[in-house]
Amino acid sequence: MKAPHWIAGAWVGVPSADSIDPATGESIGQFADGGAAEADAAIAAARNVFDRTTWAQDARLRQDVLLAWAGALDAQREPLATLLTRENGKAIAQSRGEIAAAISEVRYYAGLARHIAGHVLESEPGTISTMLREAAGVAAIFVPWNAPAVLLVRSLAPALAAGCTAIVKSAAQTPLVIAAMLRCFEQTALPKGAVNLVHEIGYAAGERLVESHDVDIVSFTGSTATGKKIMAAAAESMKKLSLELGGKSCCVVFEDADVVAIAPRIARAATIISGQQCTAARRVLVHARRAAEMREHLTRALEALRVGEGINEAMDIGPLIDAATRDAVYQTIARACDEADRVLLRGTRSGHAFLSPTLIEHSDPKAFFCQEEIFGPFVTLETFDTEAQAIDRANDTVFGLSASVWTNDGARAFRIARALRNGTVWINDHNKLFAEAETGGYRQSGLGRLHGYDALADFTEIKHICMPAGVAEGIAPLR
Repeated sequence: MKAPHWIAGAWVGVPSADSIDPATGESIGQFADGGAAEADAAIAAARNVFDRTTWAQDARLRQDVLLAWAGALDAQREPLATLLTRENGKAIAQSRGEIAAAISEVRYYAGLARHIAGHVLESEPGTISTMLREAAGVAAIFVPWNAPAVLLVRSLAPALAAGCTAIVKSAAQTPLVIAAMLRCFEQTALPKGAVNLVHEIGYAAGERLVESHDVDIVSFTGSTATGKKIMAAAAESMKKLSLELGGKSCCVVFEDADVVAIAPRIARAATIISGQQCTAARRVLVHARRAAEMREHLTRALEALRVGEGINEAMDIGPLIDAATRDAVYQTIARACDEADRVLLRGTRSGHAFLSPTLIEHSDPKAFFCQEEIFGPFVTLETFDTEAQAIDRANDTVFGLSASVWTNDGARAFRIARALRNGTVWINDHNKLFAEAETGGYRQSGLGRLHGYDALADFTEIKHICMPAGVAEGIAPLR
């Protein structure tokens, strides 16, 4: 497959950089390697459509485009899932689920496109205040490699529904699947230049998108460190930022939970996308009375997961995104094992980029491996004695993206969920994400919310239009 840039409705640039299958190390296609010039051209195209056409005012057209895009994606559902697994490495069942979720989310925002409501009030006698929620402008969307299909859609779909135009920047590890998804717009009435795509290996295009005064919104999903750099670079233009950043999700397991039943579920939540998901279960905080059971059953559940090529239906865990990343994660995990109180399961390297799960137990929540996001199949086990201790330990982190509470006591589940400083808290589940339900983080896990109705806030501005209409003749003012 060849993936050029897509700018102003034309596929441009010579695909020459290889996209690598992380399971084998082999090239599966080529993509164009761009930079600042391609970013400038894409910005100009998006700016022209936003400023010089009625795209931002034509909600019915935007809905038609989104519905047609969903239909075109649906027709390519299995090829897209296969391409996603070959380019990203994840288990094919996860890729099928991701493509299905992306299609569902496009349809969800198509439904909202014609109901981006404002409100009207009479702020004083005869003065009419109208609040319009209108498109914020040109959006730069940075799509990460770990879940590129659904993370493309969860920014691009609300941006288009709101009336924005967009420049998508793919991750260098997954450009082919992004290009394949955007190519489906060719079967719609999308205006040329309303959506643009730029690939690059380096950073020049991304830096131009963040710094440009002609870009009004940056929507970025990725590491907290990169998110901080984007905030600093965007300060000069004061653009809107939508940032979903790192996480260190904690599963809080109380003494009444069925450890035997939940251990396999937590193991899968910890190893989704080979542990390369920001909401993956990374810390398991279990009541001390159930610690022995959790050690045994979580170790057994992680050990039972099958590691291999994601395209093989029998595999549970695919490779990490590339060999260099796998080796770096492995070295960090090796250091954690050296410093941990106890190593319950030590992961091993194999093949081009495979890494099996590691489980360690530790008593100090301040340890680097309890605090830092390690983007791989790595889990820490910790214990607590009281509710207050569980809350304190779970909240002892700079992150606040997600967590889960495991208990049969409904009142306890809710009060613990309220006490946890996280944007999403699941009860007796983990990693349940929906188009309809907003996600985002507290603290250093980011700014704004994506998914759900509130995602539109990241791509809109509220305008107050005030008109002194006066009062009807014969009506006397009271003061």
